[in-house]
Order: sequence, then C-alpha cells, then structure tokens
Amino acid sequence: MNTTAKKISQGAMTAALYVVLTYVSAAFGMSSGAVQVRLSEALCVLPCFMPAAVWGLFAGCLLSNFLTGGIMTDVIFGSLATLIGAFCTRTLRKNIYLSLIPPIISNTLIIPFVLAYAYHIQGTIPYFMMTVGIGEIISCGIFGALLGSVLKKYKIFS
Repeated sequence: MNTTAKKISQGAMTAALYVVLTYVSAAFGMSSGAVQVRLSEALCVLPCFMPAAVWGLFAGCLLSNFLTGGIMTDVIFGSLATLIGAFCTRTLRKNIYLSLIPPIISNTLIIPFVLAYAYHIQGTIPYFMMTVGIGEIISCGIFGALLGSVLKKYKIFS
C-alpha cells in the first residue's frame, strides 16, 4: 500500500474509533462532566505504534466533542489537550507506560478550566483536576496500557 494512503487510512481509522468509543462512553453518561471516563482515551497509546495516530486522535476528539454537543471552547481546548498528549506520547514511544503520562497530564491540566469557565460547573479547579485526572488514569493509563501491551505483544503494527 502507498505510504501516504496508509498514513491517511491509519489516521482516519483512529479518528473514527475515537468518535465511536466516545459515543459508547456518552451512552453510559461517562464522556463529559466533572467525572469522565472516555473509553476513547485508551487510544492515546496508538502514537507509540503509528505517527498518523497523533492527528487521528486530534481529529477524533474534535469531531466527538462537536458531535456530542460540546461548546466551541470545549471543542477547541479539549482537542488541543488531546493533541498535546498525543504528540508527547509519540515522542516517548520507546516506553509505552511512560508515554501514557502526557495525555493524562495535559487533560488533567486543561479540561478543569473548560469545565469551570466554559460550562460553569459547580466545583473548584483542584476538584476538577482530581476527577478528570482519575478518569484519565482509568481510561488512558489502565485501558491504554492494556491496549498497548496487546498491540506490542502481537506486533499489530509494523
């Protein structure tokens, strides 16, 4: 397969998976609010295996935030948090477990301000950092590490 077509396909599939998994999380009320465990955040490990996943995660987050009714501030800053995390994950790709820390940190530092100032949800920034951080540790840290271990073990990507 043509390298460009392969990268575009990988990025598009990553984006599509992110949107679908966000919808699954939303169906159970887990994808937004002060406490959020987005199953789609497990995909943040994918930049360890393919560079196209960085932009795929960004596009998937952008689309899912928009399609699930997020306000423009959330669409922009939530997607930027994912882009920052994905880019840093790609940079740290030699260690899958270490590479999952940047998306956890970027979302933990950025999303609480969106919740407080864009959505005006009652609570403090430290409280939102705790709740978003716990959700990210579950979805990205635990589920992402499991996904990364399976992909590494079975050498899914070349």
